[in-house]
Amino acid sequence: MDMDMVDIASAKPGDEVFVIYRNPHVPTVANIRAAEIVTHPKDPNAIALFLNETFHVIEDDDAFFPTSESAQRAFEGHFFDFGEE
Repeated sequence: MDMDMVDIASAKPGDEVFVIYRNPHVPTVANIRAAEIVTHPKDPNAIALFLNETFHVIEDDDAFFPTSESAQRAFEGHFFDFGEE
């Protein structure tokens, strides 16, 4: 796994992150998308992810990347690494 990930504990509103986003309508399709860390709309003491014009609760297993390139490396390593050297 690419270790060039954003530490969500230090993320703050206004930070831009990149995520690997699975299309909920076509589960075999995933894309890298830019998103923003924002103040949670219902809890001013929490943060949320704003992606595709929608607020998303941040889960413990979510991965955020500082650049689209680092997200692309993680995507390729996860989806296309079949143990080949």
